Amino acid sequence: MKLIGGLVSLLVAMALGLGVYYIFLKQASPAGGGTPTQVISTTRVEIDLSTIGNAERSYFAQNSAYATMDQLVSGGELPIAISGRDGYTYSIDASTSGFTVTAKWAPQTAEQQALHAPTVIVDQTYQVRQIP
Repeated sequence: MKLIGGLVSLLVAMALGLGVYYIFLKQASPAGGGTPTQVISTTRVEIDLSTIGNAERSYFAQNSAYATMDQLVSGGELPIAISGRDGYTYSIDASTSGFTVTAKWAPQTAEQQALHAPTVIVDQTYQVRQIP
């Protein structure tokens, strides 16, 4: 009888432990249901857009206008053209009064196509934002 009681106690303890572990994993998952890899990629994209935004700020200070990617590279504000990263492609819409750098999700592999990622933008306010 003691053996059965011990076995039942062990099973109950294991069930409680698994329940706590499951709840912890649910809380530890990234916001928006993304995978950790997706969150890291999106963060890298946000850093790229921030870098491009700072290059635009520098170009504007020297030329009183915002620039295309080619102009940023030829002017020395960026060392190389940044065309995209981790399934994102970047584009710049620039004018004399403002700019918008957009990172759109353009998956290249079947693995990337299974994921959904937000569009990320930065403009002359220098605020990097995600658009679902």
